[in-house]
Amino acid sequence: MSKRDKSIAPFPANPDRRQLLRRAGAGVAGAALGGLLTPLAPFAASAAHAQGANNRLRIGFQKYGNFVVLKARGTLEKRLAGQGVSVQWLEFPAGPQLLEGLNAGAVDVGSVGETPPIFAQAGGVDFVYIGNEPPAPHGEAIVVAQDSPIRTVAQLRGKKVALNKGSNVHFLLVKALQQAGLAYTDIQPVYLTPADARAAFVQGSVDAWVIWDPYLAAIERQANARTLANGDGLVRNTQYYVAARKFASAQPQALHALLDEVNDVDTWARDNVAQVASQLSPLVGLDASILEVALKRTGYGVQPITDATLAYQQQIADAFSALKLIPGKLTVVDARWKS
Repeated sequence: MSKRDKSIAPFPANPDRRQLLRRAGAGVAGAALGGLLTPLAPFAASAAHAQGANNRLRIGFQKYGNFVVLKARGTLEKRLAGQGVSVQWLEFPAGPQLLEGLNAGAVDVGSVGETPPIFAQAGGVDFVYIGNEPPAPHGEAIVVAQDSPIRTVAQLRGKKVALNKGSNVHFLLVKALQQAGLAYTDIQPVYLTPADARAAFVQGSVDAWVIWDPYLAAIERQANARTLANGDGLVRNTQYYVAARKFASAQPQALHALLDEVNDVDTWARDNVAQVASQLSPLVGLDASILEVALKRTGYGVQPITDATLAYQQQIADAFSALKLIPGKLTVVDARWKS
């Protein structure tokens, strides 16, 4: 590892997290959608046992965000205990892998970006949108090394661009390339999870990285990465709450309770960014100052799914269908929750 590599501290390793992800099959290549919707065989027995169980809410979360704060507060557990429902938290590295868990029946509800649900629905995952956060277009970006000769998105022609396939930043890359007059085939996409993409970016194995907060804030601060384009004027970067359709039908009261508690966390977090950053810091493994940057670019306040929201998701689906990154035509409204 070079001196430059040593100066950049990645998220700390977590043996329990790694064990979970190995079980979940994260990163395993799948034939249908490039590994995004690979069946999770090790979960099969427990998932089958859990089908139809109405006394447990299994929440898929990522190593950052309001679900982490909610988990630490424990208020959801107390609220649902009155309904006879327990809460289980399962950590995933990104939205596509989380939706693999939902597809396998190991997760009931989760929080993901705007693109993972499109790939999941295209792959036959039976879920519904149950809510969303306000847009946060500055919370994701295409970055290059500070000393890179690349100054514009148009100069990515023929270059290696790292991203997590099917994640929220995938649509940002598509839109940025279109605005720059490039086709998706004009670049060399390199599909990597955030941890692997970070390593490739730091080592110079890729020319650019498309990434979201807090990874974005970390690489900006720790490696002085330079932004070519963020979501402003291109994409919304909306965070969605999704649930397995069967669970949503059987336990709507548990989901309403979850959304209420998340909204309470949002209301408090919006006015206490520094305190939230301090709480998240030891859990995420990043300095509070870095997390403050990311949190200030976040949208706060749970919103109901609207026609306009689904129309925006349809635009994303149509874009990926046209690029043949998902099979056939997708009707996003089919995944609307009728609570």
